[in-house]
Amino acid sequence: MTPLAKLLEAALFASGRPLPAIELAALDPTASAEELTGALDEMRERYDTEGHGIELVELGGGWQILTRPEYTETIERAQLASRPARLSAAALETLAIVAYRQPIGRAEIEEIRGVAVGGMLRTLLERGLIDVVGRAEGLGRPLLYGTTPVFLEQFALRHLGELPRADELAVALRAQPRAL
Repeated sequence: MTPLAKLLEAALFASGRPLPAIELAALDPTASAEELTGALDEMRERYDTEGHGIELVELGGGWQILTRPEYTETIERAQLASRPARLSAAALETLAIVAYRQPIGRAEIEEIRGVAVGGMLRTLLERGLIDVVGRAEGLGRPLLYGTTPVFLEQFALRHLGELPRADELAVALRAQPRAL
């Protein structure tokens, strides 16, 4: 591996979050964007062709070294990796509304869900999955919410364009067996 690839590997290994290209570039200011991309490609190819249990993934606006999906369940079962507590169905529903309709205000979310969402928004804010992205022009200038890079990371997305389309979700939900 090239010295630049080794440096990037060390930084990515040490980081618990995806590192954007701008942060990786700061590690070696003499490296060009092409050299940086080449080093990342070299790492990815090496992990893929040499049969490593890890992979280099682009997600959440940056790069991260992750366990290969085929080993994730076994590692979690052995409790070697820590996972954040699961979100409730209500929190996931609220998060989905924010993700698909952002920027969106609390009143709009409550209109869609039909219930108060103050507690859900607080939970999602505390976990860093959503953030205040602005204010609406209406009466009282209510806060508007949107997703964060942490949301992209948690759901293994590079950008919001990778969210499933609404018609794909409808098909997936219809395929789910109903609990009695």
